Amino acid sequence: MKSNFRHVALIGKYYANVSRGQSSQLRGVLEELTHYLGGLGCEVSIELETASNAGLTGHPVLDVPGIGQHCDLGLVVGGDGTMLGIARQLARFDVPLIGINQGRLGFITDLPLNDFRARLAPMLLGEHEEDSRSLMHARVMRDGHCVFDALAMNDVVVSRGAVSGMVELRVEVDGHFVANQRADGMIIATPTGATAYSLSAGGPLLHPSIPGWVLVPIAPHTLSNRPIVLSDQSEVAIEIVAGRDASANFDMQSLTSLLHGDRITVRRSVHRVRFLHPRGWSYFDTLRRKLHWNEGGS
Repeated sequence: MKSNFRHVALIGKYYANVSRGQSSQLRGVLEELTHYLGGLGCEVSIELETASNAGLTGHPVLDVPGIGQHCDLGLVVGGDGTMLGIARQLARFDVPLIGINQGRLGFITDLPLNDFRARLAPMLLGEHEEDSRSLMHARVMRDGHCVFDALAMNDVVVSRGAVSGMVELRVEVDGHFVANQRADGMIIATPTGATAYSLSAGGPLLHPSIPGWVLVPIAPHTLSNRPIVLSDQSEVAIEIVAGRDASANFDMQSLTSLLHGDRITVRRSVHRVRFLHPRGWSYFDTLRRKLHWNEGGS
């Protein structure tokens, strides 16, 4: 049995400051995967920060551009946050990703750690489903200049300060004025991010195949301000009109402070993320399992 993938990169706990116990566990999983993949004829490299976090030595190491240039598969060990962090960086290289879930939820890291061998083997032989996800490209404009630039796979969140009151936000879509909204903030979410912060703020679920975004106010002052689904061909702009200590988060992994008059513009990125899932994978199976639908039913 030989893998269809020639060179595999292992990535884990990319953004986390792991404890000694977590580091030891991660190192053990990565060592096991390295041995397993080598037995299938794969060349294996460890992502640079992963090797450092896990204390792995004696293995080939690549940074993200190196993975993009040399590898034809990324195998991500961790939770959805780990996957989000590396997916944004590898999207421009078109490297497909498989997620082994070492976290809690696992909406996009769907292979269980305790059963990865049985699930992974057929996938490496070509028995898999491919799932392509869109990214958002966000910029913070100040006095006509871009002061912050980021990609987001889940969401862009504009929110008030921790101890301040509401913010007032001017919302535009494709240059058309939508509304001035007073709220705790605003979420622009992709279909992938519809199961994240957007869902807890009352936003709808969006199937990943829908070419759309959802615009969700956070605790709006006017209760008629409801979530709205937009085409992902649109450009959304949010301007800070009033309120103190406002900030913008991108996938909750990068943050920038905002001033009055700043404009956050969001458009669809030219890059997409490629996920590989086991044959027969279904988005609805994931929802049912992770959101505990039908529990107690017959």
